[in-house]
Amino acid sequence: MKLSLGISPCPNDTYIFDAMLHGKIDTEGLEFMPRLEDVETLNQLAIEGALDISKVSYGVVFQLLQQYRILEAGSALGKGVGPLFVSKSIAMEREIDCSKIRVALPGINTTAHLLFSLAYPEINNKTFVPFHLIEDMVINGEVDAGVIIHENRFTYQQKGLNKLSDLGDVWEKRTGAPIPLGGILARRSFDLALASKINRVIYRSLAFANDHAEALPSFVTDNAKEMKEEVMRNHISLYVNEFSLALGADGRLAVLELIKASAALNQQNLPEGLSLFLDEN
Repeated sequence: MKLSLGISPCPNDTYIFDAMLHGKIDTEGLEFMPRLEDVETLNQLAIEGALDISKVSYGVVFQLLQQYRILEAGSALGKGVGPLFVSKSIAMEREIDCSKIRVALPGINTTAHLLFSLAYPEINNKTFVPFHLIEDMVINGEVDAGVIIHENRFTYQQKGLNKLSDLGDVWEKRTGAPIPLGGILARRSFDLALASKINRVIYRSLAFANDHAEALPSFVTDNAKEMKEEVMRNHISLYVNEFSLALGADGRLAVLELIKASAALNQQNLPEGLSLFLDEN
């Protein structure tokens, strides 16, 4: 059975999905057709219902619950992994003029935007661009500040940028929960047997990667050619953890908390009687 699969080219995703895409594990008769895109493009494709399985921002999941179910394996959650709000011209948070500051964010549907909106509801002058452009926009003065994610967390200080706040810290202090950044969704129309099989394959793929982590596969390095290996490994260690193997009770509670926050921000209620996670009937 062939299934379309959307993931990002970032090291955490290519690390998790390499084995199942390249014949290194038993896929139980499933064949995956990968599409590598930045996460905001994946969010939009999921909104359009274009993919069978996809990595998406947890910030957009509220909009997708009628079409997709959240799988247990493949997620990016954790503490100390949140987006950073940075600037070159502003030294510290108390200097922010919320009525004037221009901010670049990595997509309107991203978890980064949701966390930013919860932390700074009064800031409205926003520009949405692919995440890899944000550092340079801040450095060049095209915007006053930006919200950075992924590998930019490891490089912003070297480029003369100041951290105004850690949006993950704001979330953790508010909820006490880990930050749900991105997760894997499968079509709700799939029966539970198929969804469970997909989940097992993703789990097996990540377990294989962890068992062979001494050498990064070419799928990781070829899609991150501009990164040093140290940055790739830092990226993987930050975003791939026990929650990536299985959300578990704590992970599901954190995701549900974020989905509720997204619903509240959109002044809507969660749909009643709709299972969100794979292990629900």
